[in-house]
Amino acid sequence: MVFQAFNWTHGVYLGATLGSETTAAATGAVGVVRRDPMAMLPFIGYNIRDYLVHWFRMRKKMKDCPRIFHVNWFRTNDQGKYLWPGFGENMRVLKWIVDRCHGRAYAAETTLGWMPRAEDIDLEGLDIDINDLRAMQTVDNADVKAEILSQEELFLKLAGDLPKEMIFQRELLISRL
Repeated sequence: MVFQAFNWTHGVYLGATLGSETTAAATGAVGVVRRDPMAMLPFIGYNIRDYLVHWFRMRKKMKDCPRIFHVNWFRTNDQGKYLWPGFGENMRVLKWIVDRCHGRAYAAETTLGWMPRAEDIDLEGLDIDINDLRAMQTVDNADVKAEILSQEELFLKLAGDLPKEMIFQRELLISRL
């Protein structure tokens, strides 16, 4: 459900490869996963490679790069029911994120990044068992492999314009499997 990028370059890669399902507001079929680096393709008036390289190079211009987190509030179980109780409870996860940024929260290293241990998220007053939270935080390597394969279209689309950092980060992800 939530994890922290290992570093700035990894975080830029995560943003550049993030997929989202199309909705009725988007052209084309509804519910199809679309790869759109940082949701900016329709708005960039210049080469996408230059845009991505800009973000990779930002790390050299900062003394302490901001931490980058990935959150998916919409994970579902086998019955299609959302695992997280809803937006009213998001502050529990956001507290862990803020605490991580200030060095006050633990995390476990996973294939995807730094992830909170189940006991690091406050569940007091929620009808969620700690084992349910562990299930929400499970990383299934088969799902990660499928995600990597689904990014192939984006990598081919960018082909000659693909920054080397994208290839390196993808290879690092594959090596962690």
